[in-house]
This record gives sequence, C-alpha cells and structure tokens, in this order.
Amino acid sequence: MPPPSKYLNHVRIPENNDWVIFILVGCIFLYVFMMNIIERDASLKDFLLQKYFDASNNLPSWIITSCVTTLTLSVLISQYIPIVPKYIADLQLFGYQLNKFGYTLLAVLFFYLTKSTLGFLFYQSIGDGRKWSIFYFTSTKFYFILSFLLITLCVTHYYFPIDRNKMFLYYFLFFAFVFIFKVFFYLFHKNKILPEKWYYKFLYICTLQIAPLLLLWKLLFF
Repeated sequence: MPPPSKYLNHVRIPENNDWVIFILVGCIFLYVFMMNIIERDASLKDFLLQKYFDASNNLPSWIITSCVTTLTLSVLISQYIPIVPKYIADLQLFGYQLNKFGYTLLAVLFFYLTKSTLGFLFYQSIGDGRKWSIFYFTSTKFYFILSFLLITLCVTHYYFPIDRNKMFLYYFLFFAFVFIFKVFFYLFHKNKILPEKWYYKFLYICTLQIAPLLLLWKLLFF
C-alpha cells in the first residue's frame, strides 16, 4: 500500500459568489424603489438633470444612493484587504465573526458616516448651513453614476476570468481618477456647493476629502 503522500486530491471547490449577486440585485431594487416611489417615476435623464429648487425628497434619495455606493464599494475591495484585525475578528455576535466583506463594509460605513457628519458640522460652523442640502443633492448625482460603475466592476471582478492581482493597480488608478474628478466636480459645479472663500474650500478638501480617505486606507490595508 503506497504511503499517504502519494495520494493527490484533485477535487476543486468552486468559489461561491452567490452573495455578490444577492447584494447587487438588492442594490438595483433599491434604485428601482427610489426612481419609482421617491422620485415619482422620474426618468434617468430627468433625475440627473433636475435642478435643486425643482427637486423633492432629496434626503431619502441621498441616503439610498449612499447605501448602494457603500455596499458596492465594499463588495469590490473586500477581497484585497490582507486580514481582518484580531480585535475585530475576536468580536462575535450570536457565534458569528466578521469576514473580510463584513469588516470592509463596517469600515466604509464608518468612513461615510464620519465624512457626512463632519461635512454637516463644517457647513454649520461657517454659517452656511443652507448650502449643505444643496451639497448632498448635487453629490447624489455624482455617486449615483459612480455606483453603476462599481456594479459593473463587481460583476467583472467576480464573474469574468481576470487576473485580480493585476487588476488591483487598475482599481487604484480608477479610484485616484475618481477622487481627482470629484474634487474638480465640487469646485466648479454650477450649484456652487463649496463655500465661496478659497481658504474654506482648501480646508474642506484637505480635512473632509483627503483626511477621511487616508483613514479608510489605514483601516483596510494596514
């Protein structure tokens, strides 16, 4: 009888990505609900081009768009984080631990909640609280388009034969471009969503765009 080392296990356990489909389908249903109920059967063109003073239910649309962006972003980048920190992995709820997706979702959610809270406080502190509602109305359009790009990337990443190690560099360049584009989008948008004074604009970009992003990077990759 040959020693056990001679036996090779050729059984391959395929990767199960059903959870990705469930999340993406849920995100699409959220958008269907938003467009049909909250936006009152608005077309995609009307939704993207509507003016602030003609729009209604801006806050629910912003919340739904933020949720979809958070979910799709977490799905995409969760496979690249090295490990779940031990202090997080040791936390158990009903006997379950957070996996990489759960930890990423928690970190991205913390990132957006922190950034949104600081953004609200920033506008209130400079005496321009009314502009905050115009800001999140305008940013909703930006993140709405971004979320569809993220959905496309998620489908490509999990269901097409790509080299995921090489794709990380392309993802990094993609998000760097999105960040730079978003800064210019905020600076030069016709709604003038950033404060009028240049030093407030500089303060916003440094403290509410760059700093939270560096914090998120540290939480996920260090």
